[in-house]
Amino acid sequence: MNVPAPTVRPGGNSTALVLTGGGARAAYQVGVLLAISKLAGKQRRRNPFPIICGTSAGAINAVGLACQADNFGRAVTTLASFWRNMKAGDIYRTDPIGVGAAGARWLSALAFGWLLGRPPRSLLDNSPLHSLLHRNMDLAGIDRAIRRGALHAISISASGYDSGQHINFFQAATDAQPWHRSQRIGVKTELSIGHLLASSAIPFIFPATRINREYFGDGSMRQIAPLSPAIHLGAERLLIVGAPRRDEHRERLHNDDYPSLAQIAGHALSSIFLDGLAVDIERVERINRTLSAIPEDLRQASGIKLRPIDTLVISPSERIDRIAAEHAHTLPWPIKLLLGGIGAMNRRGGALTSYLLFEKPFTRKLIDLGYADTLARAGEIGDFLEL
Repeated sequence: MNVPAPTVRPGGNSTALVLTGGGARAAYQVGVLLAISKLAGKQRRRNPFPIICGTSAGAINAVGLACQADNFGRAVTTLASFWRNMKAGDIYRTDPIGVGAAGARWLSALAFGWLLGRPPRSLLDNSPLHSLLHRNMDLAGIDRAIRRGALHAISISASGYDSGQHINFFQAATDAQPWHRSQRIGVKTELSIGHLLASSAIPFIFPATRINREYFGDGSMRQIAPLSPAIHLGAERLLIVGAPRRDEHRERLHNDDYPSLAQIAGHALSSIFLDGLAVDIERVERINRTLSAIPEDLRQASGIKLRPIDTLVISPSERIDRIAAEHAHTLPWPIKLLLGGIGAMNRRGGALTSYLLFEKPFTRKLIDLGYADTLARAGEIGDFLEL
């Protein structure tokens, strides 16, 4: 949303990149970034986004860019290799023993919870993701990029389970200041792998991560103003990747089948990951229209400190849950067995599957889709980013 003009302003370009959450769906963002790198041509080394904000899996992409912000083209190529060669086993345990143990813990908790001293923490064990991030993320590169002026700020979001607060952890130039609003806080810190694990801890599916005194989960939870971190950090233009399409209206068909657990879970996750962002985009545009009707001198005389924020949204042109349903068979068989029991391996369960389908056929399809969607709007995007 629009906020009072900050004391912090990045020099020159004030464009921010906002990357949404969504588990394996975040592969779409990489295709968009590849297309932007292509559109940049000889300027592809220059980072067009001095402010980068990410949530959940989008936080991983955001930090991947920030680590190599002094060479945008190389950063995007590295991310593309990361996602094109993805396997579910790189993110969470897919072996029969690991999956079987998780399933047994949940069944025991449901049947004999009163006897268990320690209930299960999550459906899946994401310890492989911890190792993957350690191998692939050079977090020291963030500070180098800031010192060289290639990056102003990188922010990632997480939700505190005890406080109920939505925290934006950011690493930035020395003049960037923290902020405090109702139920959302900006905390200046040096980002770590723990922050990434916390931001991407999808509720119930992946375990919470402790940072300092509190356990944190996925940054999309309780995220009432997803665009605010970028604006607080000085952005005046926002490129938002992954928001739901506005023209996508699903017809309500007659159906006598009761929704499966997977369908209900997918519906809930889509609400967490997408609804808040769609509402915030509409809020920004509504305030922009209001401000445009008030002359600048009258705004200043009246003490109205809000400023217009330009936005450009890139959304998938195809329904990702349908693509996921077509590729669900590529999951390792223990995961297919686990998810099949709750109805996630059919068309109606595609939404849930799409968040967990970290397999090459699916991620590559999304990368190609993001690439094509972006090039289809090459002129508009080039003008917005001044490429």
